[in-house]
Amino acid sequence: MDQQRATPTEGTPTEGTPTQEAPTQDRPAAGRVVVVTGAGRGLGRAHALAFARAGARVVVNDLGVALDGAGGTALSAETPAGQVAAEIRAMGGEAAVSTDDVADSQGAARLVRTALEHFGGLDTLVNNAGYLRDRMLVNLEEDDWDAVVRVHLKGHFLTMKHAAGYWRAESKAGRTRRARIVNTSSGAGLLGAVGQGNYAAAKAGVAALTLVAAAEFGRYGVQVNAVAPAARTRMTERTFAARMAAPADGSFDAMAPENVSPLVVHLGSDACEGVTGRVFEAEGGRITLMDGWRRGAHIDKGARWEPAELAAPLQGLLHRSPDPEPVYGAG
Repeated sequence: MDQQRATPTEGTPTEGTPTQEAPTQDRPAAGRVVVVTGAGRGLGRAHALAFARAGARVVVNDLGVALDGAGGTALSAETPAGQVAAEIRAMGGEAAVSTDDVADSQGAARLVRTALEHFGGLDTLVNNAGYLRDRMLVNLEEDDWDAVVRVHLKGHFLTMKHAAGYWRAESKAGRTRRARIVNTSSGAGLLGAVGQGNYAAAKAGVAALTLVAAAEFGRYGVQVNAVAPAARTRMTERTFAARMAAPADGSFDAMAPENVSPLVVHLGSDACEGVTGRVFEAEGGRITLMDGWRRGAHIDKGARWEPAELAAPLQGLLHRSPDPEPVYGAG
């Protein structure tokens, strides 16, 4: 792709013509243009295919890298993104391919531009791209920290920035879109995970970033939510091999990534109205609204505390409060 393309953040003209197909119960995303990052495999692939079945035109984004982020391939039909786009077209849907790096500002801008050029607009952004470099904190190298935080957290920021720039321009021009963003957090980010300090920190940041984006982008017609999926992917099937294995008896496969996609499609569609700034955990057939940090029991002296005074009051405060959820892999 041309590295010098203008960013779309201030109403860049587009070449496509948006479809007028109306959503139905069977095709709730009909008429929508959807970008899914990290869509070459696992959860992202499941989301892209689910949106296509729901009637959306999909930009399939994937760098085609290894589990640790190494490698990557050029734009072609043989890349993971190209293969998923081919699957969508084979089912009668419409798809475009992006191999842009979402954690690079120009790459994120080109990704949005791809939707505008191919399909004439953008309605839903699904941030899913990521990879792992797991280590205990004392063994975690700075490069492994930076790489994971970059793709998960910075990658969410940059794609949202450029997509929201387009939606802001549309709103200013009197064409406010019913836009949606679905971010991907993780139980590791919400509860912590031993051996995944970099990943947990990045995913916790995604949850907080979701709250901020929901508050800032609402004026442009954008709803922003996040999912914390539990599913079998390249990032989980080895770390949690026993839990993630498909059942041998053919019973319900609770860890299949396709189980998470209906929630993502709903959050990314017109049917989801008035829901923003929320984080949902999705596992199998269970969807849980995550409460996040909330103010609980408190103590107030009405003056400055001395360190020596705090032992008993803090123990009382903890006694009156529920125990925290356990960190994954602890104990």
